Parts: sequence; structure tokens; C-alpha cells
Amino acid sequence: MKNAEFVLREILYQVMEKKNRTMTQSELSKHLKLSLSVVNSTVQKMQTIGAVEVHQRSLHVIDTKKILYYWASIRNIPKDILYSTRVEQPVKEIEKDASPTMIFTAYTGYKRIFHDVPADYSEVYIYGDETAKKRYPEKKGTKGVPNVYILTKDKLMERYGTKTTIANTFVDLWNIKEWYAKEFIQSMEEHINGILE
Repeated sequence: MKNAEFVLREILYQVMEKKNRTMTQSELSKHLKLSLSVVNSTVQKMQTIGAVEVHQRSLHVIDTKKILYYWASIRNIPKDILYSTRVEQPVKEIEKDASPTMIFTAYTGYKRIFHDVPADYSEVYIYGDETAKKRYPEKKGTKGVPNVYILTKDKLMERYGTKTTIANTFVDLWNIKEWYAKEFIQSMEEHINGILE
């Protein structure tokens, strides 16, 4: 992920999970350990599209969905895939076998946040590190379509606990090509509408 995406994720986290629509750019810079200029340029872009109002000492989110869809449009999940592999186990077993340092996104991320699934799925997307490589080793030349995708886990992700944020899960699903990802996106949009009411 790019630095601007870290800023977008934090703003969306503050609104969706923390119910906080007002924050300062210096707080964002401090919490994310990013330069104020990175935060400022991202916030200016959000101001340009009418998603935030910038005041002398704070910014106020006025259109959360604009930020969410903007992030979804610039997210490049294939670029963050370290490798993919095939694990000859049912999805539930693959999910059970993960270590605590791995963070699920996409379908499993959705399931862990909302405790349901709108459609069956056959792939697992995990933000991982070296433990993921040991648990789900890359198998070159393996027959069959990959069903485990290991994504680069960024240094700020653990700030949000053991799950991806609602927004991070949404933008990852948005960037997955399988047809059933659309079912998850539609369901997430309904959940998000409820959260933002």
C-alpha cells in the first residue's frame, strides 16, 4: 500500500469503527508516523472531491463513501500479493490453521467482522509475514488454481488489532475479480449504510 492509503484507512477507521468524524492532520501524522506533508496532500485530495471540510485546527469528514470509493479505485491488491499457493484443505481448515500474526481480509475478513457470509467462497487472502510463508509455503509448479494469497502486511496494520478494518476489507474485496466478491461487496454496502446512519 502507498502512504496515502494509510491515511485514507485511518480516516475511514476513525469514522466507521470509532464514530469520530473530526480529527487533526497532526494527529494523523503522529499516529501513522507519516510526514505532515503526506497527510496534508491526501487530505487536500479529499477536500477537492468534497469528502472532507478542512478547518483551521481540524478536518471534518462529510462524505465517508466518497473516501471509501476513492480508495477502492486506487487500491492495487495484485501489487501487494507476495505469492499465491494451493492448499489442499477446505477453506474453514485453512482459516483455522492460521497463526495469530496473520490478518485475514476479503471473504474471511468479512466473515470475521460481520459473522456471516453472503456467498460461498474458495480463496483465502491473508496479510502475513514470515510465519505465513512457513504455514502456507509457496509451491511452484503446483497443479490447480491457487486458493491462498499472501499479501504484504504493512507496519501499521497491527494498530487495528487482529482483523482488517471495515474499509480495508471493502477495498480489498472491490479489487478481487471472482464473481462472488460482488455478493460480499453488496452485503458490505448494506452494513456500511447501517454504520453511517
